[in-house]
Amino acid sequence: MTIHIGAEPGQIAETVLMPGDPYRAKWAAETFLDDPKLVNEVRGMLGFTGTWKGHPVTIQGSGMGMPSLSIYANELTRDYGAKTLIRIGSCGAMQPDIKVRDLVLAMTATTLSTPSRGIFGDLNFAPCADWGLLQAAAAEARNHNVATHVGGIYSSDVFYDERPDLNEQMVRHGVLAVEMEAAELYILAARHKLRALAVLTVSDHLLTGDALPSEEREKSFGQMVEIALAAAFAG
Repeated sequence: MTIHIGAEPGQIAETVLMPGDPYRAKWAAETFLDDPKLVNEVRGMLGFTGTWKGHPVTIQGSGMGMPSLSIYANELTRDYGAKTLIRIGSCGAMQPDIKVRDLVLAMTATTLSTPSRGIFGDLNFAPCADWGLLQAAAAEARNHNVATHVGGIYSSDVFYDERPDLNEQMVRHGVLAVEMEAAELYILAARHKLRALAVLTVSDHLLTGDALPSEEREKSFGQMVEIALAAAFAG
């Protein structure tokens, strides 16, 4: 048991999927895992452990933003021995060829600031995904016939952004999409020698204003969970 996770020793699997929304964690666990058990409900941040095709899996909510994810990722790794952390969430597209419902696999994550920023001093550390997970997820996406984009994303530390000039430069430099957690996840993975990947469904588009209707989000989210699980245990 830690400050933010109430699970007992042995209740957290080495492979953890991390949606931001704790209720999506509940839905994903009940939909895709066999015999899911509630192992955390501290502060309402739900976590469940079950099995997928015989493999132990935990699905733990991370909350919104990098500071919140950092808390859970650190405790999952340091106190429970998690080895593979896969963020499953939504993102906003930033390139004209990306469509709502497409999948984005984050190879790298650019950011202005993360909770780890202070330890690097003047160094602009470049966090990236685990190559094996990235390859496996791309292959699984092809198997699911999901339009998929692999490349750099932007992890923002604010939701209500007022920097159109910055967005313009990211579009210009090929950044695929924006979300709020992956950069810190990748930094922590590098620090603790973990496998990490962000698998993201495009829920809206910053250029066109298109957005995924709420009733369709669950289906698209389901494909993302299936791809993440298959990638985690590929090979």
